[in-house]
Formats: sequence, C-alpha cells, structure tokens
Amino acid sequence: MLILIPALNEEATVGGVIARVQGAGFDACVIDDGCTDRTAHVARSAGAAVLSLPSNLGVGGALRCGFRYALLNGYDTVVQVDADDQHDPAAIDRLLATMDETGADMVVGSRFLDGRGSFAVSRTRRVAMRVLAWRVRAALGTPITDASSGFRAIGPRLLMRFASDYPTEYLGDTVEALVIAGREGATVVECAVEMAPRTAGVASAGVVASTWYVLRVLLAVELMPRRARGGSHTALTPQGGSR
Repeated sequence: MLILIPALNEEATVGGVIARVQGAGFDACVIDDGCTDRTAHVARSAGAAVLSLPSNLGVGGALRCGFRYALLNGYDTVVQVDADDQHDPAAIDRLLATMDETGADMVVGSRFLDGRGSFAVSRTRRVAMRVLAWRVRAALGTPITDASSGFRAIGPRLLMRFASDYPTEYLGDTVEALVIAGREGATVVECAVEMAPRTAGVASAGVVASTWYVLRVLLAVELMPRRARGGSHTALTPQGGSR
C-alpha cells in the first residue's frame, strides 16, 4: 500500500500531510511536479520518498510517474492524497475498507454522497460537477456524485492500466480516468468523506479556466475510443512482490 501525494508548490502543507499519512501507518511518496519552492526539501525531511520531475507535467503526469514507481517497487494498491491538506489521511482506512468490502477496483472519496459532505462550492462549479458526474455515470453504468474528486484508492487491475497510460490534462486525471475504468469493465464505487477548504497555496485553475477544462474533458471523453484505437500500452513488471 502506497500513498501518492502529487504536489506543486505546497511547502506550507505537505509536511503535515506526510506526518498524518505516516501516522496512519502508510508509506508516502511525494511527486514534486516541477516545484519552484521548498516542497521537495520539506517532503524529504518529513521522511517521504520524493520523485522530482524536471518540469511541470500536471497532476495526471505526476500520478503516472507515481503509479510506475509503485509497481516497480512492489506495491499493488495506491491511494491518491492531495498535498494541500484538503484530504483527510484519517479517511484512507475508510476507502480501503470499502474496497475490501465491495471488491471494487477503485474507490472514490465523495464530498456529496448521501448528503454528508459540507464542502462549499460555487453554483457554477456545482453545475459543472453535475455535468461531469452525469457523463461518468453513462460510462460506468453506476451513479457517481463526485467525479472530480482526487481522493481515491486504486487497486491492482487499474494500477497496471494507469501506469501504462493515464490522462495528463486538468480533470483528465479524475474524470477521464473514471471513463477509462468504465470502458475497462472495472468496478468503481464511492465512499463518503469530508474534505477541508484549502488553507495555503493557490488553486491550479480559476472559474474561467475550469469552465474551459470541463468542455475540454467532455470532448476528450467523446474522442477517447478513437484515441484508444491508435494508442499503445507499456508493460511494467512489479519488483519484489506485493506490499
């Protein structure tokens, strides 16, 4: 079990996130996505493995590196946790328990499932989230309330798939990944979690940019079958057995 923490200039919060992940008994790996601050230094000092990328690849590119690192080091399941302290590492066990109970290939931590979430979002963003959830539901054949959540557990079947080919555009790492999972015949379920507002750093996209990305990801999803026919996958062989 490995906790992947993609990070872009999160020196103020990444150390605390790592401490809570390790306190919960898990190994932590921070992917330094071309940071220009002390994120990598803080992460190493906190005891996490650190993958430093030479330039910014975006969350999807950073995660793909993390997935490959996990497989090559003998891990067969990963959990994505944000470096900005919005995801509660104490809820990791809840995601994993849901995976064990349901046999799902992926468990998504939802801010809105069963009305439990109190996470505040703007009206425009909530509409966008509903549109994305509708599109993902069509691909998965099962309801998804929080398609853009980046707090998720990924099991062996999808870990191998995502290590070979994972969407790198904004929202691709969340929404497109769910569509890929559906088209692979994988089982995806949700688990209710609480998320906190960002306390430091800067969000990666504003309202205008987010609206554009929603339109882009919807188009990308429609073009996905064509892209898949022309794509290829790279095989990775885990080393040292499962952890």
